[in-house]
Amino acid sequence: MRNDDSPPPPESGSSVNPDRPWFTRRSTLVVGVAALAPAALAGWVLTQAFAGSGPDGARSAPQPASHSALSPGQRDAKPGSTPSTSASASTSPSAGASTPAAAPAPAKGPLTGRTVVVDPGHNAGNFDHTDEIDQQVDIGTARKECDTTGTTTNAGYKEADFTLDVSRRLRTALEAQGAKVVLTHQADRPWGPCITERARIGNEAKADAVVSVHADGVSAGNRGFHVILPAKVKGGAADTAKIVGPSRELGERIAGNFARTTGSAPANYLGSGTGLVVRDDLGGLNLSTQPKVFIECGNMRDAKDAAQLTSPEWRQKAAQGIADGIVGFLGG
Repeated sequence: MRNDDSPPPPESGSSVNPDRPWFTRRSTLVVGVAALAPAALAGWVLTQAFAGSGPDGARSAPQPASHSALSPGQRDAKPGSTPSTSASASTSPSAGASTPAAAPAPAKGPLTGRTVVVDPGHNAGNFDHTDEIDQQVDIGTARKECDTTGTTTNAGYKEADFTLDVSRRLRTALEAQGAKVVLTHQADRPWGPCITERARIGNEAKADAVVSVHADGVSAGNRGFHVILPAKVKGGAADTAKIVGPSRELGERIAGNFARTTGSAPANYLGSGTGLVVRDDLGGLNLSTQPKVFIECGNMRDAKDAAQLTSPEWRQKAAQGIADGIVGFLGG
């Protein structure tokens, strides 16, 4: 049923009897018109009031398209086409309030069915929450700070900003291969998470691979990347026996692909040129039950490395190199 200004329905045929004299019909018509005139005038006034006519009798301007009762699909439909029901339903206030938009279907690829956890090292907010991140936590073999601030370039570019940017790029690259990707944080919290929580996120996700993204902060002249592998440790909640082997394979894959994609050389200050280092003092590795590595993508305190780390184009290459290593490790 329309509730707008549609034209009235066609009038019915005349009720005047054609056999009656014309003057009789005329007098009847005159009387009828005279009787109807006041009612017609009142109706006209009400009609104009509801229609919103201006003083000159012009019809009110239509509302902007954004306020139209039609859905985007209906407004954009070609003449003669039938707007989709889904488009109309999506603009319904009740539908929008009760039914969240469906997430896009994940891409199909070699990592379909796989879960990867990406851990952006540190958090830019840690600088303002040193008391919180200095809390001691149990990493199985020792107690360490909950988290640290991370380093910066000499110009002040934070490691935490670098790691989050690369991690997001890495997520995009992995999702394009079909993987489900979980980030331990997205700077959506004031500080942290603690290293114990970062490890727990990977464990609870039952990740097929976990990568923690970092950049180093040693003296100038020390250049290159290195991948940190878990040592075999056992103590408290730490027991890495089952992940040492697969973590090494993951690290080797990432190191080879990272060097190839970025053009960076393995670190010249540790790892004997292999780009691989084993450590037993990192809570994120000690507490992991899933294959996991850290990657230090370069040295933020070296001007040449810093020039790469601050370049969006180079960070894209870094993310792609890490992604390629993960795909190789998971058999893609």
